[in-house]
Amino acid sequence: MKSLSHFVATVRPRKFYAALLRCGYACAVLAGIGMAATASAQQFNFGLWGDMPYAKANDGPKIPRVIADMNASDIAFSIYDGDIKDGSSKCTDDVYANAVQMFNTLRKPAVYVPGDNEWTDCHRLNNGGYDSLERLAYVRKIMYADSRSFGISRMPLEHQGKLGERYVENTRFMHKGIVFVGLNVPGSNNNKVNSDKECADKSARTLDQCKATNAEYVERDAANIAWTMEAFALAKQQKAKGMVIVVQADPRFDIPETEELDERKDPAGDGYSNFLAILVRETRAYAGQVLFVHGDTHFFKVDKPLVKQSELVPNFTRLETFGSPNVHWVKVSVDPRQPELFVIHPMIVKSNLDAVKP
Repeated sequence: MKSLSHFVATVRPRKFYAALLRCGYACAVLAGIGMAATASAQQFNFGLWGDMPYAKANDGPKIPRVIADMNASDIAFSIYDGDIKDGSSKCTDDVYANAVQMFNTLRKPAVYVPGDNEWTDCHRLNNGGYDSLERLAYVRKIMYADSRSFGISRMPLEHQGKLGERYVENTRFMHKGIVFVGLNVPGSNNNKVNSDKECADKSARTLDQCKATNAEYVERDAANIAWTMEAFALAKQQKAKGMVIVVQADPRFDIPETEELDERKDPAGDGYSNFLAILVRETRAYAGQVLFVHGDTHFFKVDKPLVKQSELVPNFTRLETFGSPNVHWVKVSVDPRQPELFVIHPMIVKSNLDAVKP
């Protein structure tokens, strides 16, 4: 039997990538796709949160407080950037049902972007040893059973796939002249497995399951790239002043980490290089501001990476949201009068500060 590393090196169907990428621009011409065009950006606020609740951090009592804080605010909607549970608890069906209930306590629309803890990492023994791809199918069925957002007040979303099917989790909408995009780009190397050893580590996976996992990565990576390219084409067509792109994964902007080895040039290693290359290219060709949002590593952060320090992309800003045990949220003000367009406010829920022991 050929090793997983051999499979990783040969599983890149270039024709499949090329077809999807060509479709990205072709489909973008149809970008009316039910979206209302807005000539210019208008002032409004929206919320960002994710990586909560984690049972191991006893986040349960903190969640009603952070939701109450968002409900009392002036945001138009919120976007949750993945991880509805911690990475060492079981991926049982009730976890997803509880997340739906949590999102639906928000008064304003809530858009969900999936994270690695609810599907990619479910193969781990301490997660119950599930088939990760089965859990991904379950996420698509339960968390995307409706074309609208969650929340007491809901809003329509455009989906890349049909309800309950592949890539339904990739979403898009426009609000007051800004294009918003949600993508299934999770942590744990974007669901890419690089060796037989990695496949079996603390896992119930078989080698065949890991081969299926890598095939899933290749196809979803191409779909994510196509969806991203369509979104940029739409933003240009509508003359949108800004875009917000939300994923769960920290895509490791600090790679390469050594002078001797550029990990991004190793096609069998990093699971984010293809996506980031397109993100760099499209951002450089776009006149507006791009706010790239992710969770995953739980440290509130605002900076301008991408990807080499010597090659600053001035219209690109990375925002990493809070995460357990720091159960807070981020408010972003869209202000067309400001050159940066997106004004970022960390929203500290004071009652949750007292619940975190130093």
